[in-house]
Amino acid sequence: MRADRLVATVLLLQARGRVTAAELARELEVSLATARRDLEALSTAGVPVYPQAGRGGGWSLVGGARTDLTGLSAREAQALFLIVGPAASVSDEARTALRKLVRALPQTFRADAEAAATATMSDPTRWGERDRDRPVVVDLLQTAVVRRQKVRITYVDAARRPSERVVDPWGLVDKDETWYLVAGTNKGQRTFRVDRIRTAEPTGEQAERPDDFALAGAWRDVVGEVEQRRSRTEATVLVDTRFVHVLQDQFGRHCEPDGEHEDGRARVRLGAPTALDIARTLAGWGTGVEVLEPSAVRSELARIGAELSARYRS
Repeated sequence: MRADRLVATVLLLQARGRVTAAELARELEVSLATARRDLEALSTAGVPVYPQAGRGGGWSLVGGARTDLTGLSAREAQALFLIVGPAASVSDEARTALRKLVRALPQTFRADAEAAATATMSDPTRWGERDRDRPVVVDLLQTAVVRRQKVRITYVDAARRPSERVVDPWGLVDKDETWYLVAGTNKGQRTFRVDRIRTAEPTGEQAERPDDFALAGAWRDVVGEVEQRRSRTEATVLVDTRFVHVLQDQFGRHCEPDGEHEDGRARVRLGAPTALDIARTLAGWGTGVEVLEPSAVRSELARIGAELSARYRS
């Protein structure tokens, strides 16, 4: 919309001091003619915008005039980008909007805003467990990521063994309402479930982060490793085509349609850590799902069926 472009134009002039029509066109992704018309429209409307011809020229706000259209303080800008950042990791539109917002901010706000935008990301695909409560420590960790401060944490592992360590916080990921901290340690990059962090305290020391670190890429690697462990066993099953979406809901990314069987049912490949994990999920389907292979899954289903039959026969 033109009103949005005019606001963005004023903010860019405010942030940079001077821009050419060509730079404005490139920033706002419009034609050169449109950028010139917008600048002239602002001048005609009474906004103190004026052109300067010649080498090094461009359009400026008279006397460095500023606008309060955003009304944002430095802390408010940082809070806004903490909110928008996760959406930008899964939406092209949000990513484009975020880029434009950064360019429109005053120079003094940009560094913290960009750091806040990349401090967290969102991954909506479930891994089974869900944690509905946002851990209180998330806010502290977000601040540490943005300010690049080392944090001393007390962490409880899967075996419920506590340990204390100092980490360099690199980024946070909200995966279906379960938070993860990606951090540097003396043993390299590590990922911590935030709900297992019992205490966290900034040390005041400057954290180190690789210059080429990108949270989205690091998280893709983490997901790849976890998913590989979670899909060590694969099974091929047949199910009525109408119910493929139910299997997809149960197995997530480890459910892949594989064409149609000769009897009209859908052929589907499923993955899980063990044959027992697949059998436990499919047991509730009864004869609604037929397992073609492997025999290990068929055997587990037969065993589960026999146990249920023995217990509830009476």
